[in-house]
Amino acid sequence: MTSTRRDFIKNTGIAIGSVAIINPIMHAEAFAPENYQTNLTESLGFQVWPVREKLTADMEGTLKVMAKMGFKEVEMCSPFSFAEWGFAPLTKFSGTELRKMIEAAGLACTSCHYDINELHDHFKDRMEWTHQMGIKQIIITGFWLPEEKSSADDYRRVADELNAIGEKTKAEGIQMGYHNHDQEFQKLGEELIYDILMDQFDPELVKMQFQVAVIRLGYRASDYFQKYPSRFISAHLSDWSAREGKQVPVGQGDIDWKEFIKSAAIGGVKNLIVEVPENMFEPSASFLLSL
Repeated sequence: MTSTRRDFIKNTGIAIGSVAIINPIMHAEAFAPENYQTNLTESLGFQVWPVREKLTADMEGTLKVMAKMGFKEVEMCSPFSFAEWGFAPLTKFSGTELRKMIEAAGLACTSCHYDINELHDHFKDRMEWTHQMGIKQIIITGFWLPEEKSSADDYRRVADELNAIGEKTKAEGIQMGYHNHDQEFQKLGEELIYDILMDQFDPELVKMQFQVAVIRLGYRASDYFQKYPSRFISAHLSDWSAREGKQVPVGQGDIDWKEFIKSAAIGGVKNLIVEVPENMFEPSASFLLSL
């Protein structure tokens, strides 16, 4: 994920409220790998953020290019809350119209990123659009609480706000999810923010979308899939080379992808979504489809 996108999401903010509810952490040893989906690359998806300019200029053509690379799914960004970041042209289409273009390219849209505030303020309208699109997973792109002023209790309260929204989306037949960034891998005292959230989210109402890019901070996705089995819905894929000190196409960096796939199945991951710079999509898809 680019720093520009991080800055946008960070600036959207969120109101803090609700009462805390503690949820137990499940342990990996209680789950057997053979009980989980292992053919995860069969529905390989891509996130639209890196190609948003091309997408909004020529949606049908861009989708066909991505499908030709082997992608089967597209993860959208809500064109309403992401309008000022390049998605405004898509607001002229209904969800039904967008879905037809996506499906005409041989793709499906299972997942979409939303800002939590739009679900607070426009829940009914967003559900109508979500159903038109055929979306089954709503992913909130971070809470972005003020780093210098927020406590563990602030994160617990805001996690319960998402639990409440997740209960509403569940009634609509849609799974709520949460997408981490670097911020969740900072500590408040001795507690990692990510672990605070995992402790607070209702395991059924809010699943996680793991941002694999935090490997550059020393955190491995496979460790979290095993620590929190069945708690994940999807993962954002990228790769990192410590030797080169930079992001590289998936399969050309430090991540052990065979271990990742096995652990992702334990974590309950349903969707693998590539988010890399535009020029890295094709080699990343080629590698993943070869696994």
